[in-house]
This record gives sequence, structure tokens and C-alpha cells, in this order.
Amino acid sequence: MKAARIVVLVVAVGAGGLAALLAGRQKVQAPPPQPVAQLATTEVLIAKSDIGIGQALSPGDLQWQTWPAAAASSYFIRRDSRPNAMNDVSGSIARAPFVSGEPIRESKLVKADGSGFMAAILPPGMRAVSTVISPETGAGGFILPNDHVDVILSRRDPDSKAGNNENYISETVLRNIRVLAIDQTIEEKNGQKVVVGKTATLELSPHQAEILALSRQLGTLSLSLRSMADGRGDAPAADKSDARSGGINTVRFGVTTTTMPK
Repeated sequence: MKAARIVVLVVAVGAGGLAALLAGRQKVQAPPPQPVAQLATTEVLIAKSDIGIGQALSPGDLQWQTWPAAAASSYFIRRDSRPNAMNDVSGSIARAPFVSGEPIRESKLVKADGSGFMAAILPPGMRAVSTVISPETGAGGFILPNDHVDVILSRRDPDSKAGNNENYISETVLRNIRVLAIDQTIEEKNGQKVVVGKTATLELSPHQAEILALSRQLGTLSLSLRSMADGRGDAPAADKSDARSGGINTVRFGVTTTTMPK
């Protein structure tokens, strides 16, 4: 009996070893991992936090960020070509806002060189001219810096007769004018939706500045807010009667004139 048990045990151990040997031979080895291609990178100068328009940059507002070299625009500031750029742009004023993580572009910066901010951000050849506004003449306070407006002059018609037949005319003297500031507010901050101020500073050419100065002496000025959908184009002057207002729109000296009976 003992011999039989020993024979059975030997057969079982042998069968287990044979099975293990066969399983080892049938095991397929996994292919070696493929080498991963290394993406070429560079370091570009970015805004460390949000930078508002008119803000003077300091080294604490900037940092170097690894960036795919193929996606780095030629307008970005690279560390390999300008290692001291962080100190070079320090003190510059932002002509346009930057969001956190946005690459710094020098086209959106300007060196003040001791001048005030408004003089620094004005495009070459342009002038900053202020005019008095009120909630009634400034679209109820819904005009914000960087909006575009038309300037409307309302005055008495010099050709009308005195008395009950006195007429008033309304003329669009300037079109598609950029608003630089409302009072001392040069940008929308803290999610505010309206800026009710007493003066609006407009970006004008020298000739437009002369028109605005003369118009202030002739009557009352109002700002008409333009839709963002208008883009930078200009709407054609009206040349048909406006039956709803009871007035007549005509073109005179390149501006739209609306005559309303008193």
C-alpha cells in the first residue's frame, strides 16, 4: 500500500512539473516599449496673473513658462534669445489687458519714459480730447472705455425764424470714435456694468479734435453708443424721410442732419 501511494505521488509531481514546463514554453514575451518622441520646447515670458490696461509691469507680474517650440509665435518673448527680457519689460505699461498665462507681446506694451499713461497709450498722430457728458447725453451710463460711439450735435437752426417757428437740428459730427476713458476710469473693473461720469475722453485725429472743440461752442453734444456688430465700419448716412419722428433726414457737409419743428 505504501508503495502504491509513493508511485501516485511521484506521478502527480511529474505531471505538475511537465505542465509548468509546457506553460513556460508557450508564454509569449511582451514586445519592448517603443521610445517616446521628445517634443521640442522653449521658455516664453507669460503673465503670472491678470494684468489690466494701464498697469505698469513689474518682475512679480511675469514668469517663464515651458512652451512647445512649434507653437511659440515669433511675437512671443523667448528666454533663449532674450534671457533678460523680464527686467527689460519691467516698467512698461499695458496698452491692452493680459490674462493669467497669456504670453507677453511687446505690441501690447508701451514705455512711458516719464509721460503720463494716456500719452503713452495714444497711437501716433492721435489726440485725447474730453467732453462733458451726463446720463442723458452718455447713453445712461452704459458707455464704457473701449466702446465706439458717434458724436451728435444738437443746436438751434440758424436759418429758422424766432418765435413759435424756431427749429432745432441734430447733426452727427463724428462717427465711430473710440472712448478712451470715462472720468478717470480707463477699463471695466470688478465686473461693473455701467460707468456714470461727467466727462468722456475720446480718441481723435487732430482734425476731429477741431470739429469737437467747435461743436461744443455751437450746442449740446451727445454720445450715441455703437453696436459691437458694427465692427470698425461706418453706417451709411440716412437719406430718406423719417415718418416716425416727424423730421427729415438729409446729408449736409458729409453729416446727417435731422430737422425737428419746435
